[in-house]
Order: sequence, then structure tokens, then C-alpha cells
Amino acid sequence: MRPSRISTALLGVLGALTLAAPALAQDHGGMDHNHHNHATPSQPNAAGASAHADHAHDVGPAGATYDLRFIDGMVQHHTGALRMSEFVFGIGQPGVGALAATIWRDQASEIRAMGLWRKAWYPQAPVYPVALAKGGDPNSLAGLIRMSQPQIDGMRMMGEGPTKENRVTWFLEGMLHHHGGALIMAHDALAKSTNPTIRRFARAVIVAQRGEIIELRRMLAVDGLRKPEYGRYDNLFAL
Repeated sequence: MRPSRISTALLGVLGALTLAAPALAQDHGGMDHNHHNHATPSQPNAAGASAHADHAHDVGPAGATYDLRFIDGMVQHHTGALRMSEFVFGIGQPGVGALAATIWRDQASEIRAMGLWRKAWYPQAPVYPVALAKGGDPNSLAGLIRMSQPQIDGMRMMGEGPTKENRVTWFLEGMLHHHGGALIMAHDALAKSTNPTIRRFARAVIVAQRGEIIELRRMLAVDGLRKPEYGRYDNLFAL
């Protein structure tokens, strides 16, 4: 089992913690990033694929609070990966428990890093996870509301828990789609964030998650599972 390499990449990202701390605009035009005309890869159609994939990952438009919204969304997303991994800790099937432990370790490390960035860049932000209110100003903390439980559940992408009998397939398929969600969010960050730390983090996520998606597909194939839906995120592999 190849370990994820995102922890190594994060060392360099953490070293840049104080770089490009975003400043909240005092007017609607001060920090408007919408002039960046990057095309965001379209989200693959997840209809009917898996309970893990039936959620959107859009944290809203660019703006002075984008990095805060991205961090809060990605922390919830990573929390879902931790919970999913715990279902197969210590399981006897070769490679599965080791992969779960690697995912748990790496994503817990990233959650800690994002928590540091949040405190450094948005010291006035509420302690709870936030989302952009309908019609809210993306450049102002006043435009944010508390992330709802359905939004949190959507970000975590856990769906229904597994049974003892199906937990291996549940984990492998679910984590494949979960990583696909991370790819969607990372590309969104590359399209909308101007913060060098967030952009480096997004690239590291893409590199790590595409590698693990390929490994998850290999492990599923060993069990005779080769569904077309497993390739739906391939268009998000490129940086």
C-alpha cells in the first residue's frame, strides 16, 4: 500500500502559514476576485452512483471570505473521511486497514493545519463553521451564516453507515467518491482563491487524492468490482 504523500507536501504549505493572509474588504469592490476567469471543472454527475456522492461541494463565489468558506467546508469534508476510516480500522482484509489508517493520519494533520490558517487569517470569524448566506456579500463576514446540519452532512459525504458484511466495499467505494469531492473542491479553490497557501494546499490535495483514487480502484478490482462510475473523476486529475 502506497502511503499518501500529502503530509510531506503540507510541510511546505505550513511553512507559508503567514503568507497572503486575506484582508476583508470594507466595500463591495475591495476584494472582489470574480474577475479571475478560470473555468471550474464541472462536477461529475453522481446520480445513482452512491450515497457518498450525492452532495454538492460548492462553497460559493470568490471574495474576501472565500478562503474561510473553503477551509470550513474542507474541514467538514475531512471529518467525514476520518469517520469513514474508523469503520475499517484493524480489519483483516489486506491493505484496507492500512489505507484507512493513512487517510485518518493525513487528513487529521490537514484539519489541524487548516485550523491554524483560519485563526491566523480570520480571527474575527465565528468559532462555528460558516457558509455564505443566500444573497450574502462574499467579501464580508456579515454575509455569512452558520453552516447548517444538512450542509455539514453533505460535506462529510458519509451517507448511511455500513453493515459488518459490506463495510469493506462501503469504505472503498465511499472513499473513492469522497476523494472525488475533494478534487472538486480543490479545483474550485484553484479557480477562486488568490492565497498562495490555499493554492499550494489545493494542488497537494489533487496529487494525493488522485493517487489514492487509483489505488482504491485497484483494490476494488481485486474484489471483482470494475464499475464505470469509478472513472468519473478522471477529468479532475490534471493540475
